Amino acid sequence: MATMQTHRVWIETVQRRDEARVLLETLLAAKACSERNLAEIRRTDLVKQVTGKSSMDNAIESTRRLIASFDRVLADLKSTLSPEDLDVLDEVAVSAGCVS
Repeated sequence: MATMQTHRVWIETVQRRDEARVLLETLLAAKACSERNLAEIRRTDLVKQVTGKSSMDNAIESTRRLIASFDRVLADLKSTLSPEDLDVLDEVAVSAGCVS
């Protein structure tokens, strides 16, 4: 049976991953807005012009890597748990408002 520590790690990892997903959506929307604004004023992104990637591109890429890391941690943890443990974690996640 999974320990309370395992439950806590699972729930916190799911919560942080979900927060990172929200951040990613926000970054994508901000990038689109920024690109529209730059187009309206007929300016280019100077960072992108110099480096090939905008600051927003870098933040989006970093956030995607973070989400992938959380997913790997969850997959590794899941592989060590029994079906009964997973059922308990699902119940705890639902009561904590998490999506697994």
